[in-house]
Amino acid sequence: MGLSMALAEDWVARWERQQERYAVDREERFTVIADVVESVTLGQSAPLVVDLGSGPGSLAMRIAGRLPHARILAVDVDPLLLELGRTHAPDAARYVEALIGEDGWLAALELDGPVDAAVSTTALHYPEVDRLRAIYRELAAVLRPGGVLVNGDHLAPADPALASLAAAVGRCREQRQGAGGSEDWESWWADARQVPEFADLLAARELRPAPANGDGNGLSARAHEELLREAGFREVGTVWRCGDSCVLVAVR
Repeated sequence: MGLSMALAEDWVARWERQQERYAVDREERFTVIADVVESVTLGQSAPLVVDLGSGPGSLAMRIAGRLPHARILAVDVDPLLLELGRTHAPDAARYVEALIGEDGWLAALELDGPVDAAVSTTALHYPEVDRLRAIYRELAAVLRPGGVLVNGDHLAPADPALASLAAAVGRCREQRQGAGGSEDWESWWADARQVPEFADLLAARELRPAPANGDGNGLSARAHEELLREAGFREVGTVWRCGDSCVLVAVR
């Protein structure tokens, strides 16, 4: 039995609030990603967009609101988050359960043509370096010429002194905005485990492999850029940054 709309709406709203603890200017970062996708797909009748590590569809919903004619695939390994998105915003995307980088993960998407834009927020800092290198090559192979990979994440500058300053800028921004007052990741999941309607989805979640690097791969923005160029992207660079939160764009 599926989830009720009221339950999904409540838990997606809570997800949105707790995620705001972890990203400086999260909404602006989403807007910038949508700006890039809109620019790259201008004039196309039905662009194909893949949202990698979509969670309950936070970014997919925003892109769908901006580009209602786009075909969006929301890809995540978490069955609970996918079901929340599928119930809360069924028309925003096609929700697909797959672990990014796992053998055969692209086949699970059942792509019907070249991808115009692959987007992601806070998902591509998890794979270890060799796996991430392979992921970037796989994405380059399915993106059309001129298509883009747009990654919004916490990617520090390579220089340690600049990385420290960027982190300080981010903390100051958070303090000025009053961020951090909502529930955190751990408490969201702790409360979710008390919801009877989530029991089967949480049981399925426990069967899925956890990220190999729970704390992330620690790669700088420059290291990501080098891997993307190595994978075949012709232009790579940051189009937006606040502290260590940035939007990195790679053009196929």
